Amino acid sequence: MSIPSETPSAPADGPALVTPLPGISLAGATWGLFAGLSVLLAGVGLYATLIGVRAELESFNTAAIGVIGASYYAGFVLGSRIALEIVGSVGHIRVYGALCALLGATTLLSGLVVHPVVWIVLRLLAGAAIAGVFVVAESWLNQLANNQNRARVLATYAMVTIITYGIGQVVFSLLDPTTLTAFTIAGIAIMLAVLPVSLSAVANPPAIAEIERLPLKTLFANAPTGVVTAFATGAVMGAITAFAPVFAARSGIAATRIGLFTAMPALGSLLLQVPIAALSDRHDRRRVGVVTAAAASGASALLLVSDVGGLASYLAMVLLGGTMYPLYSIAGAYTNDRLRPELLMAAAAQLVVLFGVGAFIGPLVMALAMGLAGTTAYPLGSALGLGAISLFLAVRILQHPSAERANPEQDIALDTQLLQIPATAVAMGRRLRYRRPVRNSGQR
Repeated sequence: MSIPSETPSAPADGPALVTPLPGISLAGATWGLFAGLSVLLAGVGLYATLIGVRAELESFNTAAIGVIGASYYAGFVLGSRIALEIVGSVGHIRVYGALCALLGATTLLSGLVVHPVVWIVLRLLAGAAIAGVFVVAESWLNQLANNQNRARVLATYAMVTIITYGIGQVVFSLLDPTTLTAFTIAGIAIMLAVLPVSLSAVANPPAIAEIERLPLKTLFANAPTGVVTAFATGAVMGAITAFAPVFAARSGIAATRIGLFTAMPALGSLLLQVPIAALSDRHDRRRVGVVTAAAASGASALLLVSDVGGLASYLAMVLLGGTMYPLYSIAGAYTNDRLRPELLMAAAAQLVVLFGVGAFIGPLVMALAMGLAGTTAYPLGSALGLGAISLFLAVRILQHPSAERANPEQDIALDTQLLQIPATAVAMGRRLRYRRPVRNSGQR
């Protein structure tokens, strides 16, 4: 079946998104959340690196490592959907605290019970918990922000997630992955993340908003390029992320340097994510995607021919992360361009699911490839996957040269432009609609 052309729907005005908190500054209302997320993501970055390296040290077979990586993304998709419903009935802070406790417990249990089957279950729970935390945090931030400060709020959030996750990976280099101590430190950090959120006197989360749905068939009919790109990007990113520590360990990198090696993509994202997003705002996003995916494919090829552990391999990982992570942002923003404003949130919810399904499949395929071809399959498979995305976008440009936008540039959802991890609560389909108090002036 041929992929349809993208015919943008007519724009329409959606409900207001501005929800100021009277008497409380935005910084005062969000500092506790940012502080909690910083500690939590440092622990999560440490935990994720530990899982990959420890699985290799325990001689888990490649297929088992692939399933462990895939189970995280399966939990990610399930958790994001479930948490969205729970937040609507329980509230932000309670859900955040419960999920941090669950995530901390799974981290500690991973160190206590080292077995592939147990780890598959625990990574499923960890993925669900992490996704739920993102839902809480990002729904909180998006509903507090307004059109005047949204870019700054989301950019700050993006930087916090990238930097602190990378710090956790670097901390791994200081610990012994064969002991329980490393898992304990990660678990303690995750559980301490509850304190700033629960103890902040002005941590006042917004009211619960409604939920909208959009059938995948309808989304595909309007924006097939965004749909396919989001799925393919999820598959490639899932495989690369899940097997980065395994590839480093099997390539002979010392355990004390694996954390630094796996943190390089986050550094690349920090350097290039926003500039690439800015370029995609000024030019045909598909053309930016072609170049970005091709550059990521080239970075994988450089990793293939480099001495792993040498300077060139570190630079390759920086370039890979800096050009790979923006692909989902480009897919999300391009999809937004094709839709009416009131459909953006529900559309992004579907993109998150598509990304998660792709990220579930990617590690399984990479496990099969590495089982057959060894460590060479990691950079080679990454290069081929990213090259396929670049080729797909190039073909779409040839098929449909026009890329006029349905929405003005300033209306494009900034979360899909800036964020490395596609877990935004706005992207989960939550409608930002509030009951405002009736004023005597008669305004409405």
